[in-house]
Amino acid sequence: MLSKEYSDIKSAIKASPLEDGMTVSFHHHLRNGDYVLNMVMAAIADLGFKDLTVNASAFFACHKPLLDHISQGVVTGLECNYMDAGLGEEISRGLLKKPVIFRSHGGRPADLYRGAAHIDVAFIAASNADPAGNCNGWSGKSAFGSIGYAMADADMADYVIVISDQKSIYPLQQSSIDESLVDAVVFVDSIGDPEKIVSGTTRVTRDPIGLLMADLAVDAIAASGLLRDGFSFQTGAGGASLAVAQLLSDRMLAEGIQGSFASGGITGMLVDMLRAGLFRNLLDVQCFDRAAVESIAQDERHIEISASRYASPEAKSNVAQQLDVVILGATEIDLDFNVNVHTDSNGVIMGGSGGHSDTAAGSFMSMIIAPLYRARLPLIVDRVGCISTPGRDVDVLLTQYGLAVNPRRDDLRQPLQAAGLPVFEIAELKARAEAICGLPQPIKRKDRTVGIVRSRDGEILDRIYQLAD
Repeated sequence: MLSKEYSDIKSAIKASPLEDGMTVSFHHHLRNGDYVLNMVMAAIADLGFKDLTVNASAFFACHKPLLDHISQGVVTGLECNYMDAGLGEEISRGLLKKPVIFRSHGGRPADLYRGAAHIDVAFIAASNADPAGNCNGWSGKSAFGSIGYAMADADMADYVIVISDQKSIYPLQQSSIDESLVDAVVFVDSIGDPEKIVSGTTRVTRDPIGLLMADLAVDAIAASGLLRDGFSFQTGAGGASLAVAQLLSDRMLAEGIQGSFASGGITGMLVDMLRAGLFRNLLDVQCFDRAAVESIAQDERHIEISASRYASPEAKSNVAQQLDVVILGATEIDLDFNVNVHTDSNGVIMGGSGGHSDTAAGSFMSMIIAPLYRARLPLIVDRVGCISTPGRDVDVLLTQYGLAVNPRRDDLRQPLQAAGLPVFEIAELKARAEAICGLPQPIKRKDRTVGIVRSRDGEILDRIYQLAD
């Protein structure tokens, strides 16, 4: 019988084709509870490899040991869809010699399939696997839910190593990634802490401003005419986003509306809406909390999808294209409706597009919800520090003072105004914020590029520059 099982990670790496200068990949479904990236990179460093690129769907605070690997020359390149400020601070100040390549959740698999990115060895954390590599993420002691971001890696990498802490007898009855794509399997004591997959607050905000914006958002969705049977929807895991989902639930129940699906990162709030019959299905590329993990394992209406099916522009169709409404956030937005979610008000890398630009482009109505100012810094600027989502794909900005509609979407402006909602020009909202906060000081940057933001279609959308000392 063919054996793919290795006794430890180092043995599996030695048997792989990994060489200096190659690219390794990881997924982020365990989020801040992930152990696998650090375990693998420690083994790679011990084995003496140098000049590697790490392509991960996201980097979290727990991945801070990468900074040491960069300093020691083990890692010389990073590619991701999101980067936590713990790494972003050092990258923004020039630690990495090459610019980080930032993609979106749909752009990453698209670049793999179109050949604009390549993975030599993929390391896939799985919460359950058999010795042949059949695996999933929603069963086992470290279950984290959907394994959608790793599916393109399994498909396109030259060599695939599955790492799991739950060994099942062959064949694993339900696999998300099957043995035909897997070259090696390693079983370890633990792949991570699934309690730390939680994203956002997981609680509906109690902040009056957040609740005001959520109430206005639901009124805007209803006024648009989209809130009807078959409605499709996506929102995030922050307190204000959950408030939108909660108020939307109340409206749908009151009016007897059943939506077709909710998608994206799935929270317990969306699980509750599924169970209440408010949506027929959940389409899940990643789970944001334990309730979502339990649901995907138990409910056939809760469907696991790949990142490619979720949002790849190279796919023949994708879920993002089927969305009626998506609720998104912003660090800042400019007069052309360009949105920044990559850098903070000081220019430090602290995020990334994730599915932001994908769903903004695909949905019928993309709505940015954010307070008009934070810590006396205006939300609206002349030009954002980094274009994460281009203004052509942003339809509505909603703040506690009112809404602004992209001039190209007069079909939305008219029904929102007709419903009596407070609709302004974006320049009017900008002036109001500046009257309260004043003008922010410009960020001092050097000419050196530390990050390149690729659009979902593969073009360079913007560059992030090194911060001045």
